[in-house]
Amino acid sequence: MSDWRPKLVVSDLDGTLLRGDETISDATLAELGRWAADGVPLVLATGRPPRWMLGVRERLGGGTAVCCNGAVLLDLTQFEVVAEWPLEPPVLAEITGELRRRQPATWFAVEYGDQFRHEPVYQPRWDVDAPGVAVATLEEMVARPVAKLLARHEDLPRDAFVDLVTEVVGDRATVTNSSSDALAEISARGVTKATGLARVAAARGVGPEDVVYFGDMPNDVPAFDWVREGGGRAVAMAHAHPEVLAAATDVTESNDEDGVAVFLAGLRA
Repeated sequence: MSDWRPKLVVSDLDGTLLRGDETISDATLAELGRWAADGVPLVLATGRPPRWMLGVRERLGGGTAVCCNGAVLLDLTQFEVVAEWPLEPPVLAEITGELRRRQPATWFAVEYGDQFRHEPVYQPRWDVDAPGVAVATLEEMVARPVAKLLARHEDLPRDAFVDLVTEVVGDRATVTNSSSDALAEISARGVTKATGLARVAAARGVGPEDVVYFGDMPNDVPAFDWVREGGGRAVAMAHAHPEVLAAATDVTESNDEDGVAVFLAGLRA
């Protein structure tokens, strides 16, 4: 595959395209610009909601983003949601009720895309005092469809908690994780970064064999599988979670070492 070239560059944000200080380096922007000039666009695939994408939009200038782990497609240029696949209230009520019974110290939050609500005991790590963020009861939160349900536990280890949530949820929804905390991210059944990416790629007439995808956390694994099994390149960052490294076709430098740009430059060499 020494002469292989992608038709679509896809990247996760946190821990991948973004450095530890949440910036995108000039070197990375320049490399992405060279590919764009050759007709190879960038698509973002992130667990972030649309309301967290304004700064990224300012830096990149536009494009397309698969947000909320595949539940929302966002046109960054116009900054408008073009499609959604939410979790519906009956499923939300079932899942939260069963998780609360199994682990009473599980606390919940919901992501609507433009708004964030959390139980009083839930301790947000981000968004503290930010616009659109407010406290709500569980009953209020699950009364309407959500882009993402978040379940957090302050005492259990991350992997043990995510495994428990996965067991309880079963086939009613999709569970993943993208942080070092005991935080499970729950989306509608079958919704992953891979499903969102597949829709974006198909709309552009691109198959997985023509995609290079960069990521670092378990929520990237479905997209890695889709790209790898289709003949494309699934590139893990050097510091990636073991599940991501196991699913990768390639490994690049860390995000703070501009790993995305390093790998893309190598394809051009």
